[in-house]
Amino acid sequence: MTEATKAAEAAEAVPTADQPLQTADQTRRQVLYWRLLSRLFGPDEQPALETASLGIVGDLGLPLALLDPGVSVDNLVQRFPELAAEFQGLMTEDEHESGDEVRRAALVSKLLLNVFATGSGDVTATQLESWKSDAAWFERGMGCEPGGLRHRVGDEELAKVLAGLEGDLVKRMHLREVLADPALARQLTPSMSLIEQLLHDKSNLSGVALANAKALIRKFVDEVAEVLRTQVEKTSVGVIDRSVPPKRVFRNLDIERTIWKNLTNWSPEDQRLYVDRLYYKQTARRTTPARLIVVVDQSGSMVDAMVNCTILASIFAGLPKVDVHLIAYDTRALDLTPWVHDPFEVLLRTTLGGGTDGTAAMALARPKIADPRNTVMVWISDFYDNRSLINDFEAIHRSGVKYIPVGSVNSSGHQSVDPWYRQKLKALGTPVISGHIRKLVFELKNFLT
Repeated sequence: MTEATKAAEAAEAVPTADQPLQTADQTRRQVLYWRLLSRLFGPDEQPALETASLGIVGDLGLPLALLDPGVSVDNLVQRFPELAAEFQGLMTEDEHESGDEVRRAALVSKLLLNVFATGSGDVTATQLESWKSDAAWFERGMGCEPGGLRHRVGDEELAKVLAGLEGDLVKRMHLREVLADPALARQLTPSMSLIEQLLHDKSNLSGVALANAKALIRKFVDEVAEVLRTQVEKTSVGVIDRSVPPKRVFRNLDIERTIWKNLTNWSPEDQRLYVDRLYYKQTARRTTPARLIVVVDQSGSMVDAMVNCTILASIFAGLPKVDVHLIAYDTRALDLTPWVHDPFEVLLRTTLGGGTDGTAAMALARPKIADPRNTVMVWISDFYDNRSLINDFEAIHRSGVKYIPVGSVNSSGHQSVDPWYRQKLKALGTPVISGHIRKLVFELKNFLT
């Protein structure tokens, strides 16, 4: 509720004896925001605030449904299409027309109430999807496309709050019953919160419910893979390798350079350019390393990282000349390399939750290092782990392996890393990467090119 409270604090405080009296618009805004706070933090309606708010909204020419949290923003916009443009960028710092402060307060209250007043008790699939739709309108109001808030610098805390609200709604839904009904299951849109719950619960599902769960996981994996594949394609082409002599074939002939370098051989009498030497374009590109070892902590705190990194590993495994190995661990380690090309199968074979013991994963990973100088090891964890692991990390780094410790590769960029490990790895010259998965793609780009 913190972010909702911050937004609602835009309402002016009640004036004291030594302060000037409020204007009528300030008073009306205050009524709307106090009504919002009342509905956010208390289940009971305040009749006086409700009556006053109805009068204010009516005077503004806005539909009274604006005050009903049971009416989704989608439904409201369908019935009153002219409101769609007003919700766009509603809560940004852009200049707004003077005199519309009260109208803006009414619309802001609608977004905040629908998104942050999630109530308690059971949640249906329809209610979950309605909340997701309202959250998408909230993001539009914040000036970004649906899903974009989690990627925007400075909004990490707000993105975390929205993810937490969605996760709570998913937990309050009778997911097994929903999955067992094909009609209800079709109403679900896959998200990280939903996928996390499905992965935790998959061993308890069977028949139609399990089939529907797999379909949702597959759909989510495909959607995330499409985004990551585009990022990888943009960053993994490689730069021109100047150490490799150009191939002397006609298609590589650099005509402009050849003419420029031979201009001194121009014969005015013959009106001809005599070429002593041909110049060719260098086209050889540095390629990806022979071996990429991805080690992922699959304990309960790293679900987002597990999903994202298994997909990322599968994408790199599809590139030429890359030998990708994938290891997942909690208190035990599991070599998932045989299924690295299919993140869907990887996720179905993992068991999320439990403790953390990186030494088990290291025992599987170290024998895979054949050519240290041509190997990169990505280790994804919150590093709340056995501290003797630092010795292994130091040894791997000294051997010439490109060691990349990653604290989080999630949607919101929020992470928690053991401060002791963070300091030790920084001193080693391999600081922990934290944030969105794009940071990991960028770091790999620097090594691959």
